[in-house]
Amino acid sequence: MADPDAVVIGSGPNGLVAACVLAQAGVNTLLLEANPDRYGGAVGSVQSTLPGYVHDVGAAFFPWGSLSPAFKHLGLEQYGLQWCASDIESAHPAPDGTIACISRDLDQAAKMFGSPKDGDKFRAVAQHYQSIEPHLLDVLMRTFPAVGPALRLFPFHLMRIGSVFGSKGRWVAERWFESAAARRVMPGLALHVDVGPDDWFGAALGYMLAMTATTGGYVVPKGGAQSLTDALIKCFESHGGTARLGTRVDKVMVRDGRAHGVRLQNGDEIPARTVLADTDVVALLRNMVDEQWVPNRILQRCRTYPRGWGAFKMDWALSAPVPWANEEARRASVVHAGDSLDDLSTFTAQVRGGNLPDNPYLVLGQQSLSDSTRAPEGGHTLWAYSRVPPSIEGGWENSGEAFADRVEARIEALAPGFRSTIQARAIVTPPDLEAMDANLVGGDLGGGSNAWNRQLLFRPFFPYFRYKMPVDGLYLCSSYAHPGAGVHGMCGFNAAQMVLASEKALPSGPTKALPPGDQ
Repeated sequence: MADPDAVVIGSGPNGLVAACVLAQAGVNTLLLEANPDRYGGAVGSVQSTLPGYVHDVGAAFFPWGSLSPAFKHLGLEQYGLQWCASDIESAHPAPDGTIACISRDLDQAAKMFGSPKDGDKFRAVAQHYQSIEPHLLDVLMRTFPAVGPALRLFPFHLMRIGSVFGSKGRWVAERWFESAAARRVMPGLALHVDVGPDDWFGAALGYMLAMTATTGGYVVPKGGAQSLTDALIKCFESHGGTARLGTRVDKVMVRDGRAHGVRLQNGDEIPARTVLADTDVVALLRNMVDEQWVPNRILQRCRTYPRGWGAFKMDWALSAPVPWANEEARRASVVHAGDSLDDLSTFTAQVRGGNLPDNPYLVLGQQSLSDSTRAPEGGHTLWAYSRVPPSIEGGWENSGEAFADRVEARIEALAPGFRSTIQARAIVTPPDLEAMDANLVGGDLGGGSNAWNRQLLFRPFFPYFRYKMPVDGLYLCSSYAHPGAGVHGMCGFNAAQMVLASEKALPSGPTKALPPGDQ
């Protein structure tokens, strides 16, 4: 092929979306992936336990699947993607027998949300959210600052949402709900990243994950998460893009302060007018770009870049569905194990203190309930993770099996008889996650810390929050950029739009119109 106009480093969902948008616009685009076996980064599937049992390697359920402006724009269903859904999106049981659940049917959700009064409150909150969702998603997900969408929310809605986003998760939970079951839901959802119940501005993520569960739902791709990646690859190639596996980029070549291509680990050079990196921002600016081209203050901040927590992940091949004590949990896409607000706070303190949690908070995906292709007839899969310190005293090789037993004991307390259904299990520690995908530094799933001061214009660094890096022609398109973690593709989508708007030398052919958004 002729020298590409644009090179995209990395084929995670953000890199793939960026590549698709550029190729769709007529830009000659080359996608390079270091993994020799598959595209997708942390969005993929393997048979890690027994033959015929399909387990997602990272992301496993997708609240943004049908809501993401990027995925909507690309129309991935025409490339074979099929979504599967369960009756209940998220169940939050505790050993005392109480439970709260979220469903896309708000009347059903109201009946299962801790108490009748709490159910009514949840339904009212969700109805308000649904009335503003399109504008709010644009505010949160488009290139910052998204002034137009913010104005369309009008002052009343902005003030109402602002009062939630500026609060601690505990405060919102206690102000809105009376039952312990209802109060643990949103702060528990926020623990998908490193945000605890008592953190300032910590209510925002829990609120958004609870609300999007009522609209997009916690859907899963039929056949495994790899199906989402495969659809993106098909989309990219249908627009003339070229993708290469087993091709590791060593350096971004820079001349006179501008990127002009990449050098591979084997020494080959690929000239290009623009480079987009779906990578860890620290690896990009400290390792791939020579230091002379990066401001000293940015290099210093890279040395102390705040990482998120690690993740400890497990997969099981089961002989039957998990026998949850609560019937509602048996119908849920996802089960969250967090006993109470205080339990979640204790968990947060232990992980931040560098200790393995005594009573691990768990996110458990039951993909085979809605997608029968995940296991042989009669069998089921279970996927789970807990947040943990990236490294522990003595190393994970000495603690992994013991902590896995602790995780199973946690599930057994909520689902008596669970252990008897286990046919095989696979353990993935934080170092394993980083070895699988270099972007998951220390097992961090969130593209660095997701604390409030690591968002918006501070992501990844001020003033480089609009995807352009200190080197001209170099763009960051990974989850280390705004709007951050979550399989929505918007980091790549926004970066590609910025390239098309800024890089006037790039050719542009006929393309599907981009949806409106502030650049």
